[in-house]
Amino acid sequence: MQIPDILNLFAYDCWANARLLRAAGELSPDRYAAELGGSFGSVRNTLGHIVAVEWLYLRRWLGESPSALPDWAKSADPAALRRKLDEIEAGQKAFLATLKPTDLERPLRYTNIAGKKFEYPLGDLLFHLVNHSTHHRGQAAALIRQAGAAPPSIDFLDFRSEGKQ
Repeated sequence: MQIPDILNLFAYDCWANARLLRAAGELSPDRYAAELGGSFGSVRNTLGHIVAVEWLYLRRWLGESPSALPDWAKSADPAALRRKLDEIEAGQKAFLATLKPTDLERPLRYTNIAGKKFEYPLGDLLFHLVNHSTHHRGQAAALIRQAGAAPPSIDFLDFRSEGKQ
């Protein structure tokens, strides 16, 4: 994977997260927080997980190893998550702008929330984060549908069809 590919994936990640948060913002607070099943139970918890993990991986790229996900992710409404994600995405863009091709192979060491140590090439961690968010966006879209709303299309090809990159 090359840096232009990584930048394209992160542009897609931002686009898809924004679309899903907008759709979640159209739900009533009760439907947004309703326990509907799935990995995290509700639209709120699933979106909170996505944004919290985006935050977590940015911290890891910057050499930190947070010992917990942030508390704000547990009960944030879509507007609050959007504000947090704006901050996180600004940090991601600043970090990505500094990358050189050799950085993608650079090993990055961190300790996960459970205290276990890991080491992966930075490029793998970048790719993993977008893949992680894509997985959970699919879950959130299903929950939005269960909550009675129509989820937006968040397919990569729709992103490309809109001329995004």
